[in-house]
Amino acid sequence: MSDVAAIDQLVEKHNALTREIAKVIVGQREVVDQILLSVYTGGHSLLIGVPGLAKTLMVHTIAQTLGLDFKRIQFTPDLMPSDILGSEVLDQNRNFKFIKGPVFANIVLADEINRTPPKTQAALLEAMQERAVTITGQRYQLPLPYFVLATQNPIEQEGTYPLPEAQLDRFMFAIELKYPSVEEEIQVVKTTTNDEFPQVNALLDAGEILEIQHLVRRIPVPENVVSYTVKMVNSSRPGLETAPDFVKQYVDWGAGPRASQNLILAAKAHAAIKGKYSPDIEDVRAVSMGILRHRIIKNYKAEAEGISEEDIIRKLL
Repeated sequence: MSDVAAIDQLVEKHNALTREIAKVIVGQREVVDQILLSVYTGGHSLLIGVPGLAKTLMVHTIAQTLGLDFKRIQFTPDLMPSDILGSEVLDQNRNFKFIKGPVFANIVLADEINRTPPKTQAALLEAMQERAVTITGQRYQLPLPYFVLATQNPIEQEGTYPLPEAQLDRFMFAIELKYPSVEEEIQVVKTTTNDEFPQVNALLDAGEILEIQHLVRRIPVPENVVSYTVKMVNSSRPGLETAPDFVKQYVDWGAGPRASQNLILAAKAHAAIKGKYSPDIEDVRAVSMGILRHRIIKNYKAEAEGISEEDIIRKLL
């Protein structure tokens, strides 16, 4: 099959996936699209939202429709790295045997990831970057495709441990979930207070997802789109002479090169699900908020004047 035909087929598959997910998840179409974009590109996503917005249910439903193995880890202050990665135990023959932890799955839901200390948060770093974990010097490959979808509650800060910048940068998207509209909430209440629960079907499998990831990487990108993306990310860095005045005034740290890479990858996938065979600057803009939101660190002046990361990103665009 040619890449053009494969992209046409991807559009159909994506639309079918969103319809299947909509059987359970009301609204949140933009959020679902961004999670699926991270799946199509092999990235990870951080879901930020208050309790009760179906973050966990959304991830579980998406895993079902993708036909992937799913594990959930509830992060707590007493969670240890071995609780995530697994550990060696002595069997009845007095031989050490490795018992795999919940990180060995296609989709790992790290629920309330900021509830656990940095030592345990860091246990996911190698898994997210290398798709492997090292235990007592032995390296174990994780199943492919592999995604970490983490959730974070932005309200409660007591007893939480903010994610270090190095780990935040490993997440392709930081996705904010907003409250549903009145009409959507009415539908949610109706569908969740009766005795029926809709069943979703697996529409893809691991092999097809890996093919989609290779397809996305083969999509050509015009030189002007790459140039626009890199210059835009570059302008977010306040230490450079070329940075705009508002960046020097309100930003402590700008986005790094991983932001440029993720913007191009996500723009390719975004173009593909829209039936386009190559991304343009509008595709880059469409994915910029989710990719830059957690990579631009504003300063105290921006905090005092009520300027958000989103305001800064809009100016950059």
